[in-house]
Amino acid sequence: MESITITGSKRKSLGKADAKAARKAGLVPCIVYGGKEEVHVEIDERQFNKLVYTPTQFIVNLDIDGTTVSTIMKAIQFHPVTDRIVHIDFQELVGNQVKLTLPIITKGQSKGVLAGGRLRVVRRNVKVQGLPKDMPSIIELDIADLAIGKAIKIGDLKIPGVTFLADDNQIIVAVRMKRGAMVEDEEGEGEEGAEGEEGAEGAAEGADAPAAEAAK
Repeated sequence: MESITITGSKRKSLGKADAKAARKAGLVPCIVYGGKEEVHVEIDERQFNKLVYTPTQFIVNLDIDGTTVSTIMKAIQFHPVTDRIVHIDFQELVGNQVKLTLPIITKGQSKGVLAGGRLRVVRRNVKVQGLPKDMPSIIELDIADLAIGKAIKIGDLKIPGVTFLADDNQIIVAVRMKRGAMVEDEEGEGEEGAEGEEGAEGAAEGADAPAAEAAK
């Protein structure tokens, strides 16, 4: 997992008035938990641009008054009107497993789409559990070999040391049939086999089942 370093300082006093003054000065009140004790800090809001406004997960090395602790961002609050950052929770990494939501990014152009199919992206992220050292920052999914009527599911993802906290049969991305699409005969499957896969997917998702039935 990629890392980023952010500097801050311990809050001298706590309370709503102090937090309001900190935000007015461009600082974000934060809390760091998971270690020996909770630490309340304030951090310049501008340092969060790379961390917050991206789907990528980072290990955040917090330099607090000269002492660095490794953390991950667990929760963030925004102002309902201005959308400015109001508060952030960090969890200190102390060698235990953590739970994260990792973004899924597709790469390549599906051969099924090139043949006239339609790409359907069902999931754009997935919850995982594991040690920080085993976690990627993102999950890149190569869809170049994805043919019409085929899908990539959670169970197809393999990352050593990482457990996926979702059902193996949940579809991430699939290529659906479109009228006039050219279907390859793969492993003895013709157009009928491709439509059968499409119909199974539609039934599993509770969508497009009537269309698949009509196509038979």
